Amino acid sequence: MEPENAGIALSLLLLCAVLGFLSIRGLVRAAKVRSRHQLMFGSGLGLGTAAVAIEVLAYVGIVNTPMLQAYVFFSAAIVGILSLGSAASLRPGRFEDVYSAFILAGCAIVGFVSFTTPVPVSIVRSGVISGNPPLLLLLLSSLVTVPATVVLLTASVLHLRRHFHARGLMMVAGASILGAGGAFYIASFPVALYYAEFLGILMLFLGLVDLSRFSLRASAPATTAAPSASR
Repeated sequence: MEPENAGIALSLLLLCAVLGFLSIRGLVRAAKVRSRHQLMFGSGLGLGTAAVAIEVLAYVGIVNTPMLQAYVFFSAAIVGILSLGSAASLRPGRFEDVYSAFILAGCAIVGFVSFTTPVPVSIVRSGVISGNPPLLLLLLSSLVTVPATVVLLTASVLHLRRHFHARGLMMVAGASILGAGGAFYIASFPVALYYAEFLGILMLFLGLVDLSRFSLRASAPATTAAPSASR
């Protein structure tokens, strides 16, 4: 493998590792605080980790039909599962329950059809998954990705209106970009998922990791005033 290609493969592998770290972090936090939002967030990032892992394998020349079938499913499920964590921000209660049932049922159907419909290995070109999946998968996946993208972006806007801060903005933007990338892949813009993964993971990392603790801070010298005794 040429140095340039090795560098790209290493970059994808690094993205996979960072996304896996963020996923585990979200799932651990979900277990601690018993948060459904964190559970869906961590699960969505876990699907993203699996998708990037498949991209790494495809780039180094390991390609087969079951792997590409899984990739198509992950691309649709990423945005759907991420949106479940945001549904409560819109209207908790019946809307959240109905929407969650709809998305989970949609993901199950897409998963079944994905693994029973042959996906040609020709969609991988020069190591990049840039071709479109079969039309049936595109149509079924759009039933998940379109409403999920709307919910994800709407919830992001509402969240920022209530709690506006830089790290929160990074997290919301990262999740939205990552989810939108899956939607663009299903909407016949496959390469968009690669760019969305890079930008989304970078935003999530900046939002979740407090970099200020790694900065050098000059400690101000403590000054004490000696009390003067008056006579």
